Amino acid sequence: MQQIEQQLEQIVPVALTGTITRIVGLTVSAAGFPAPLGSICRISRGQNDPVVAEVVGFKGDETLLLAFSTLTGVRRGHRVSLVQSVQGAWVGDMLPGRVIDGRGRFLDNRPAPPLPHRAALQRESISPLNRPRISDPLTTGVRAIDGVHTCGKGQRLGIFAGSGVGKSTLLGQIARNSSADINVVCLVGERGREVREFIERDLGPEGLARSVVVVATGDEPAVVRLRAAFLATAVAEYFRDTGKDVLLMMDSVTRLALAQREIGLAAGEPPATRGYPPSVFALLPRLLERSGKNEHGSITGLYTVLVEGDDTNEPVSDTVRGILDGHIMLSRHLAEAGHWPAIDILASISRSMKDVAPANRIAMAERLKQVLAAYRQSEDLINIGAYQKGASGQVDTAVRCLQEIHAFLRQRPDQHSSLEETAQQLQHLIRLFDLPPEPAQPGRRGSAMAQQPAAR
Repeated sequence: MQQIEQQLEQIVPVALTGTITRIVGLTVSAAGFPAPLGSICRISRGQNDPVVAEVVGFKGDETLLLAFSTLTGVRRGHRVSLVQSVQGAWVGDMLPGRVIDGRGRFLDNRPAPPLPHRAALQRESISPLNRPRISDPLTTGVRAIDGVHTCGKGQRLGIFAGSGVGKSTLLGQIARNSSADINVVCLVGERGREVREFIERDLGPEGLARSVVVVATGDEPAVVRLRAAFLATAVAEYFRDTGKDVLLMMDSVTRLALAQREIGLAAGEPPATRGYPPSVFALLPRLLERSGKNEHGSITGLYTVLVEGDDTNEPVSDTVRGILDGHIMLSRHLAEAGHWPAIDILASISRSMKDVAPANRIAMAERLKQVLAAYRQSEDLINIGAYQKGASGQVDTAVRCLQEIHAFLRQRPDQHSSLEETAQQLQHLIRLFDLPPEPAQPGRRGSAMAQQPAAR
């Protein structure tokens, strides 16, 4: 049946054809070819294999195309024909454990499994009034997230960091240890060398067995990189609609925005904010809003954002942070100090934690952040020896328990902590905070800060 449907896709639309008139940069112009926007077509190259392309816009009477591969051998007058007016992909229960590219082709040198269902790449998001409230926690296995910024099933979290701070390693750790039924991992614009490293080292056989990996490396055309993100989302939606709790991990949204910028500029769209055309900022909510919870299952989205120059307020980061339901900030300062995972818990937030975590754990997480914030405010004074013990109860607690705080927040990539273990360790840490402080030594003159009333 699947072979028959594939053949019909090739047979039905061949009546619509056009002619290549010019090629400027990456853009191919075709005349007499009124194909709809987003449709897939085929460009003949004489004796060579045809080139697959996508309709990305129109200019006058011409249709603008972007190819999925190199345009070498294409010349004026070559024929272009419509292949598929609505983009889709074959999906099924045999996908976990497999690696596919942005066009849905298998990359792991294994036979293609039977995939009986077809999912549309472009799909409307869930109606706001049809979204069930987020009420159940999703365990990531990372103490700094589960204990202080608990994630819920159906929530969308951003992981913001500069290059080389550990985003991919953190994603692999979460993929191995999360409580989700299935993972869908999308690597957009990734280095070719790092794809296999991520699959074998970060994800591992255990994580790959319950994951679908969609890969579009940085050397592939922008339309393929963009298509990979929509393909991964469509795969996640299929498993969600079958009743599963899906964890969708996309690395990275920044490279996705760069791909859309390349497409928009090639189609003649004017640049706007920092060189990004308006279509980039229209694309992000349309894609990110497709994650979430419905009456069947849930898609919990983890989207990494590669911040430019560690500036979390640059346009893409600022836009994504406003769309998502929380953000995890990775700190280069912590990474350089050997603190793994390099999560800055004071700069991070989970907007759904109050709905999925018990009140006592929320209170303990707030207490931990208060103590750590007090230490950070006085860190310079502490390092130069100008802080006088007893000036602030919160700072005294932080200094006394700093090693225990770091022990709780640090975790090796191969370590897993269940939600119960994380809650117990957090409770033990808070009990240490409440131990009576050692008496201050009399007769010592306090610093200027010591004259301040103790923080409550």
